[in-house]
Amino acid sequence: MSLLPSIVRDRLDRLRSVLDPARAAEQLKPRQDRLPDALRLERHPTAKSIQRIWERLTKANPAAHASRELLASEADIAVAERYAKNIENFAGIIKVPFGIAGPLRINGLNAHGDYFIPLATTEAALVASYARGALAATRSGGISAALLTEGVLRSPAFVFENLLDAGAFIDWIGGNEAALKSAAERTTRFGKLISLEPYIDGEIVFLLCRYTTGDASGQNMVTIATDALCRHVVEACPVKPRNWYVEGNFSGDKKATFLGLLTGRGRKVTASVLLSRATIEKYLRTTPAAMLDYARVADLGARLNGQVGAQGHYANGLAAFYIATGQDAACVSESSIGSTRMEDRGGDLFMSVTMPNILVGSVGGGTGLPSQKAALSLLGLFGTRNAAAIAEVVASLCLCGEISIMAALSAGQFTSAHDKLARGAK
Repeated sequence: MSLLPSIVRDRLDRLRSVLDPARAAEQLKPRQDRLPDALRLERHPTAKSIQRIWERLTKANPAAHASRELLASEADIAVAERYAKNIENFAGIIKVPFGIAGPLRINGLNAHGDYFIPLATTEAALVASYARGALAATRSGGISAALLTEGVLRSPAFVFENLLDAGAFIDWIGGNEAALKSAAERTTRFGKLISLEPYIDGEIVFLLCRYTTGDASGQNMVTIATDALCRHVVEACPVKPRNWYVEGNFSGDKKATFLGLLTGRGRKVTASVLLSRATIEKYLRTTPAAMLDYARVADLGARLNGQVGAQGHYANGLAAFYIATGQDAACVSESSIGSTRMEDRGGDLFMSVTMPNILVGSVGGGTGLPSQKAALSLLGLFGTRNAAAIAEVVASLCLCGEISIMAALSAGQFTSAHDKLARGAK
């Protein structure tokens, strides 16, 4: 009896039938013959730099000429300089379609109104799903939303000779907070260092630096500020580290972590709505009881698979919104953790989401690029004093997605919706 799972045995059998071991070994060897010339890094896009890149692409693959007509039009080249601070080796603009979910009524402390939400995606059924959730929520009077806390983390690491030095370093930190705060905040007009939290592991100290970042998402802001803080530490602290790193991989930057779930990294928002039985039956074509039955199964599945939090598909709405509005799309990996709750309320259905890691801004990063600025302007949330409102919109949007997917799966609509919208089935 084999101890290997059947899926492993089947894969091995298929490989043996098609793979010549000697040929495979040859194919997997490193090759030093005819190495390609490195592509020159173009930091500032111009018509000439774009031409150089496409000449190289076309030389490598003549079919690239046809792609250029779609990806690097004369209109794209004319605005290339606008992208200088957002991308290197600019070669053109890839167009992603966007749709509108809404109007979604949000009764938030910062976002208060009826919002048409832009979602950029190539996934059929996504916009339809969020639009359906928005319709049900709006017909129920809207979603209540509140920004609870904010603070972007950076976690420099310091390596000392021994545990005693690490402890002495933490003691020194405690007596020099004002100087460290000053060193960090000299690098930014808007960032504020609000806490320093040491974590010791033997001779290594992680220093969790938490910042508010104004209306920016703040990833670059906190990195530059933390680097200045670390350099002040190395210069002023009598206990010198053997090595230090501006990020010790402890902050949870672009990762789903339990630290983020518990303490937050970015903006923490909770959003909720009470859906009446009549609204659920009319707009979602299911019942509160059916949705709660499915929710119990889904919650068990989340616990069994070790999910960080428990939710249906925050990432779908986050990715579409982040791309449309110029947020850092990679932050979906950490923003998409949190908890969805569903409770019976006298025959009606209460639903809420709590999301501790929403990393968004209304200024900086990609928010000022032409299309992304226009998308934020559709929301009425471009520019200063709008980041908190955007965070509440994001959480409310994700709640709409949870409403729709839980309804679809509880009523057996999930597959048919994708078959109809993605494949055109009737």
